[in-house]
Amino acid sequence: MKFLFDSDSWQEIYGSIRKNKIRTVITIIGVLWGIFLLVVLLGAARGMENNFKKIFGNFATNSVFIWTQSTDTPFKGFQKGRRFLPSLTDVKILKEEFKEIKLLAPRSQTNAQLIKDFKSGSFQVSGDYPVLDQVQKKELIYGRFLNENDILSKSKVVVISEDIYKQLFDKNVKPVGQYIKVNNINFKVIGVYKRPSSINFDDDTAYIPFTTFQQIYNMGDKIHWMMITANEGVDIKQLEKDVLLTLKNLHKVHPDDKRAFGSVNLGVEIAKFTGFLTGMQFLTWFVGIATLIAGVFAIGNILLITVKERTKEIGIRRALGATPRSVRQQIILESVFLTTVAGMLGIIFGALVLFLIDSAFGHGPDPTLVNPTVNIPIIMIAFLTLVVLGTLIGLIPAYMATIVKPIEALREE
Repeated sequence: MKFLFDSDSWQEIYGSIRKNKIRTVITIIGVLWGIFLLVVLLGAARGMENNFKKIFGNFATNSVFIWTQSTDTPFKGFQKGRRFLPSLTDVKILKEEFKEIKLLAPRSQTNAQLIKDFKSGSFQVSGDYPVLDQVQKKELIYGRFLNENDILSKSKVVVISEDIYKQLFDKNVKPVGQYIKVNNINFKVIGVYKRPSSINFDDDTAYIPFTTFQQIYNMGDKIHWMMITANEGVDIKQLEKDVLLTLKNLHKVHPDDKRAFGSVNLGVEIAKFTGFLTGMQFLTWFVGIATLIAGVFAIGNILLITVKERTKEIGIRRALGATPRSVRQQIILESVFLTTVAGMLGIIFGALVLFLIDSAFGHGPDPTLVNPTVNIPIIMIAFLTLVVLGTLIGLIPAYMATIVKPIEALREE
């Protein structure tokens, strides 16, 4: 390892670089671009993944949402266009029949006027069970979410969104314990939840106990829609098909009726996006590594040209007593030096670009890329791979330099 600290070796490298400034700069840029591209693409892919997790972060990802529409096929005496609502009986049957179901949240919703003193606004009011907080987690700012006691006692309590709170209450007023009117009925505010930055089907919704909603709006046994979450490892797509078929049977709907029930399978949609992210990461690694290899080969090519141009010089050094090993070490050291410098610059510039991307697109209400970063171990592996490739590619011009015979080198013009 003494040759690493040999001033003569570094002077030779400096002299070679100085004689071929433009060529050296172009070579460094080629390698720099490879690791720069790898860092930026990996960071962007991570930013997309983080944004995806943020969007769906509050939801149980293996969930399906089901509601009724109108039939498009006559069946068992019922005409086409029949409208109906699911019921709590349906919910009970589904829970008993499908052990694959982990959580099932029946829901009912309507629009209502919310009033606090002289301030008012029209918002969505949803009748729900506490289980909703497990399917679609709420980040509470004040108070709590609905509980079983609220359901059993049919309490007139409400959980409101941060936007509803800001619109109905004065600044710095604590809302918990205050009363607001929902369609002219007094409800006690028990909680305020933060509006999620993720996907949300209930923007600016006021939540009241399901039983209270039934009583106020005379819903009886009927519900508007349901959210189903499957157990771990369950095929959510197959579960959706089986549940829909069961509901069609319960409501005397033709098995092939495509319009009677509407549904959104969150698990399927997430799988599509996850597949896209996987493909994106593969493409990123492929492009980055291919560019790295191309840059390293460029270094080997430049060093081969340099050796050819310095044939006479190498011959003189050999004639003066330089050993093949010392010549080989000097060429390899130059290759490693160029790849190391290019790699470090590529990582620095890549990190700078990711910082700029994060500043421009990673903040605000609808960020495109969230925290686009690359893990340090991945960067280190890429950098070490680059150095190793630089060492290996340097062996070719090093070998070519050592096979030059001093007498023949001195004879060349």
